[in-house]
Amino acid sequence: MIEEDTIKLLRECDAGIKMGTSAIEEVMDKIESDSMQECLENCAKKHRKLAHEIQKQLDAYNDDGKDPNPVAKGMSRMKTEFKLAVGASDQTVAELMIDGCNMGIKSLSRYLNQYKAADETSKDFAKRLIALESTLAEDLRGYL
Repeated sequence: MIEEDTIKLLRECDAGIKMGTSAIEEVMDKIESDSMQECLENCAKKHRKLAHEIQKQLDAYNDDGKDPNPVAKGMSRMKTEFKLAVGASDQTVAELMIDGCNMGIKSLSRYLNQYKAADETSKDFAKRLIALESTLAEDLRGYL
């Protein structure tokens, strides 16, 4: 049970990081503020570092990880494209990113509760990812 919950939690972290990194990449060319650009670049860098650590752990279990749900990713992309087409601004980007962070925090918190038997390493990865998302949402509030 421990190994099964551990792998499932690691997969969800992997999918969450991929979703977050993809969302950041989608909006980078719409950002006007240098400070906001730097904020998102730093966050993406931290996401990639954590993704590498999680992948190493998944490799130890001979698991390839998990891609984000294609429907959720498609809906997110459509929402982003629509909102940016209507009015591309740093405020719009901040709103979209904060919404995404909040959804990620909610999902990862649910998975932490769902996979209680997961090992402490995988729980730590989830908590670190939640902290990254929380910090990004807080940092972006200044652009609303």
